[in-house]
Amino acid sequence: MPRFDKIAFVASETKEADEALAKLTKRYGNTAVAEADAIVALGGDGLMLQTMHGHLNSHIPIYGMNRGSVGFLLNDYREDSLKERLRAAEITVIHPLRMTAHDKHGVRHEALAINEASLFRQIYQAAKFRIAVDGKVRLEELICDGVLVSTPAGSTAYNLSAHGPILPINAPLLALTPISPFRPRRWRGALLPNDAKVTIEVLEPDKRPVSAVADHTEFRDVIKVEVMEESGIDILMMFDPGHTLAERILAEQFGY
Repeated sequence: MPRFDKIAFVASETKEADEALAKLTKRYGNTAVAEADAIVALGGDGLMLQTMHGHLNSHIPIYGMNRGSVGFLLNDYREDSLKERLRAAEITVIHPLRMTAHDKHGVRHEALAINEASLFRQIYQAAKFRIAVDGKVRLEELICDGVLVSTPAGSTAYNLSAHGPILPINAPLLALTPISPFRPRRWRGALLPNDAKVTIEVLEPDKRPVSAVADHTEFRDVIKVEVMEESGIDILMMFDPGHTLAERILAEQFGY
């Protein structure tokens, strides 16, 4: 087991995070990421996502401490006994989604998403999509404001706000969720195996332009988007015992 003597700190650009960074750096030092046993992120959920994106292939576990607002992906902030907390922490392994977007100019774009890959209408008119899973068309036409594919880790984020299902963190599933669907009116989405390949074609792209977003990376005027889990990338998240991501996702289903 690592001793976690070498800690790399990162912080968001807020007063609370800056103050925490100064105190913790003075107390524990601040190691370069390449040499660190763990990365400690000080901020909110947004910083935690940025940190995970920035170190996707490092295999260095990331431990977040909340210096933001909601802090769903973070542990409570305390200055004392940080190394002991790191040694006792439980590690959750998550995998991102790989989104491949083709735009109307023939350009192919790729991006990774830890929470969700989403398609959105760009103008006042609703978007029209055709959805296929593993090469078989499952929905000939979906009229809506958008549609998203969510990981279990992201299922309590935008997916939940769009009335999608909450997925247990270790469930081998993806959530396919419409955003404000108009037709079919009663279609609420689907649960898919995590090795499924989702292909979403944009119908009438000139009349109804669509953008594609992987977490915070956006591509506009897309005509086709493919989404699948990138199982070869392991992201290691650290949580205090009893407050793991699995526990938080389970608790979310009971309203606390």
